[in-house]
Parts: sequence; structure tokens; C-alpha cells
Amino acid sequence: MKKTVLTFGLISGAVSAGTMLAVLPFVDSIGFKKGEILGYTTIVLSALLIFFGIRSFRDNNGGSLTFGRGFAVGILITLISSACYVATWELIYYKLQPGFADKYAASMVERAREAGASQEKIDQKVREARDFKQMYDKPLNNIGLTFMEVFPIGLLVTLISAGILRRGPREGAYPPEAKGVAGRT
Repeated sequence: MKKTVLTFGLISGAVSAGTMLAVLPFVDSIGFKKGEILGYTTIVLSALLIFFGIRSFRDNNGGSLTFGRGFAVGILITLISSACYVATWELIYYKLQPGFADKYAASMVERAREAGASQEKIDQKVREARDFKQMYDKPLNNIGLTFMEVFPIGLLVTLISAGILRRGPREGAYPPEAKGVAGRT
């Protein structure tokens, strides 16, 4: 199980982290809204590797899989992938783009202005943006919020995949550890 979990978790993490790093130079030109859409699309695509990891585990272990075992494999892949995502974001936020929170806060206010919000609503957005930056500048908050961006998607894909891929033992097929047991040939 360890090899499957590490392989698929690291590939999934590399997909989401690599895309984040590739998009980073273009965030100013494409805007935060499109960046968010691209980011979440990439997270969902990288989460598909959870399905393939669970399926690989099932296929390499006699073809049977319980929901619990499938869930365990999937959630471990999710945790590894999420850790890669969070580590990459921390590098980006604190080292590669230290002014991100200011730019994002300004974009929140600008979106409110473009939507024709009243001055009261714009002032509220300014306060929300300031509070966001103060909260996000604390490393533990930053890690927790970033983890919560990606983990729920992985959890959902894990639950669906474990349910779809569960399968009892096939007729005439036994798990590798059952070979040689009396009465089974």
C-alpha cells in the first residue's frame, strides 16, 4: 500500500503544485478570478489520481477491495497531495510573491467597485480585505486555510472512488496471502 500511496500522492501533488508554479507569472495578466477558476480546475484534475491510485491498489492486490481499505488508500493519497500543495503555496506566498495578500485584497475591493457596490459595501470590502491579510499573514492560519482549499475535494473524490471501486473477491481469484491455504488451489 505504501508504494501506491506515495506514487499517486506525489504525482497528484506534483500536478497541483506544478500548475500553481506555472500560472504564478501570469496571475497579474489573467486576473484573480480566472486564476481561481484555473486553480480549482487543476485541484480537481489532480484529485482524479486518487481514483487511479485506489484502482491500482485494488488491481494489484487480488482484484478485491473493501470500502474501508479503498478509503484508507484514497485519504492517504489526499494527505500527501495536500501536503505538496500547501508546501508549494507557502513557498509562493512567503518567498516568490510576498505581496500576494495586498494584491488579492485590492482585487476584492476592485471587484466590489466594478459590481457597482455602494460606498458602504466598498468600505466593508476594505475591512474584509484588511482582516484577510492580517489573518493570512500568520503562518498557521495560512497553512490551515490552504489545506482546507484542497483537502475537501480530495475527501469527496476518495469517498466516491472507494464506493465505486469496492469489489468482493472474484470467483476463483484469491488474494495473494490466501494462496496455499488448505482447500484452495
